[in-house]
Amino acid sequence: MSGHSKWATIKRKKAKNDSQRGKLFTRLSKEIIIAARNGGADPAGNMRLKSAIEKAKAANIPNENIQRAIQKGIGGGEGANFEEFSYEGYGPGGVAILLDVATDNRNRTAGEVRHILSKHGGNLGETGCVSWMFKKQGIIIIDRTETKLNEDEIMLAALEAGAEDVKVEDDSFEIITAPENLTAVESSLTEQGIPVAEAEITMIPQTTIKLQGEEAEKMVKLIEMLEDNDDVQAVYTNFEQEE
Repeated sequence: MSGHSKWATIKRKKAKNDSQRGKLFTRLSKEIIIAARNGGADPAGNMRLKSAIEKAKAANIPNENIQRAIQKGIGGGEGANFEEFSYEGYGPGGVAILLDVATDNRNRTAGEVRHILSKHGGNLGETGCVSWMFKKQGIIIIDRTETKLNEDEIMLAALEAGAEDVKVEDDSFEIITAPENLTAVESSLTEQGIPVAEAEITMIPQTTIKLQGEEAEKMVKLIEMLEDNDDVQAVYTNFEQEE
């Protein structure tokens, strides 16, 4: 049940880059607004809002800013009229790209995304062209430096909690769950004293494409430019870079 996944490494690098660019604040604030608008202001009954608030606090976003975003979500008005949808397309080497977008101007976002893709060797595709290559899953990251439990103990705890799989990385354990079981598995692990570094619903590619050399460099740059766009909430690809 162990294995190697590039997803967590790319995901953690993305988060660090987002923080350095100051983009994480905008992205998380938008997520809080949308979560509150769709599910209400009480995180106890709104798991999406609970997750967004936890991420915002982990990113050191001030509590008053979090509350302001919640109020925007439940009160409507300026800043709360975001649409959520996905874009699908291809990058260099035929890499599949799936984007989660939240925007108040669909035409602007479409133009910007199309420009970024074409400038960096990609193109926008039709709805459904690559989404079938990804599976929605819950993923829980355990930092190996934060727990004294070994691989077997983590696996046993995760599987007994209802997880589907455990992948072992150099610096972390990746626990895979069904989306609807993410909260229950996370709670079970926390109750057992296992520190959870991150828990979220994501899209995991079922197969990957390895690129190297110039194509890999183009793909990395493309991902960075897409992530740098304020309307793009998440970038998922099946890109695997050669070591």
